[in-house]
Amino acid sequence: MDHEPITSLIGVYDADGTVIGEITYWLGARLGRAHCALCDVTHGLFTERDSWRRWRGSLTIPFELFHRDDAPADVMAAAGELPVVVARTQQRVVAVMDRTTLEVCSGDLDSFVLELDRALIGKGLRLPD
Repeated sequence: MDHEPITSLIGVYDADGTVIGEITYWLGARLGRAHCALCDVTHGLFTERDSWRRWRGSLTIPFELFHRDDAPADVMAAAGELPVVVARTQQRVVAVMDRTTLEVCSGDLDSFVLELDRALIGKGLRLPD
């Protein structure tokens, strides 16, 4: 089977990107009232994780990150439940990692990469050569 190459990956956090949204999420996460499994992979207590930044920089395609209030319409149409990771190809936008899959990663980047690889293969997709 010939797997379709993707042109970008897009993650959408289950949080708002406004200053108030960021503060509300941060406080809610500390109090156990808010949770975003994608945030757990990409961010530490205050900033983006160095390991995430390095891995993301090693990709041959962009991996864009958005909040639920600033994500592109076509991404949100494909997203379903948040958080989510979607893949963009020349023809389509398809969800590849849903909330449940991201929860399985438990904030661990190695688990995230493994689950992403499995998800891409399962959807007939691949990273470009």
